[in-house]
Amino acid sequence: MTIAVGDKLPEATFTTMTDEGPTPMTTAAVFGGRKVVLFAVPGAFTPTCHLKHLPGFIDNADAFKARGIDTVACVSVNDVFVLDAWAANTGARGKVMFLADGNADFTRAIGLELDGTGFGMGIRSQRYAMLVDDGVVKALNVEPAAGKAEVSSAEAMLAAL
Repeated sequence: MTIAVGDKLPEATFTTMTDEGPTPMTTAAVFGGRKVVLFAVPGAFTPTCHLKHLPGFIDNADAFKARGIDTVACVSVNDVFVLDAWAANTGARGKVMFLADGNADFTRAIGLELDGTGFGMGIRSQRYAMLVDDGVVKALNVEPAAGKAEVSSAEAMLAAL
């Protein structure tokens, strides 16, 4: 079943990169008592994700904070090392929190997986953006096509706030 507006996020553990190295972080730690804009990409460094989706969230990080958002976070079914390299390559550090969902546990739990096996990519995440307030989904914009970043764009999320 796909997560919907009004649902509480399921318990899951992501991996984030810290100064101490790869560190587990639960949904409670990321979303508890906070307003978070979470967006998902099918894969770091893939064309639409790298060139169209992530840049809008980097460029608008301050605008989200000005509207009361505590954290802008990106989740991807990639390992933490790939996401850390992506953060460094794009200048996203300090603006976007990267959450590695390497085994797609969170992605499957919310019902937004994407079967990329036909392209040699395995199970990935659909592209979406959501507003989460204290662990509860308040807005959810799922892209109808993986190669687009329109309804899940930073600009669309800002307009919804």
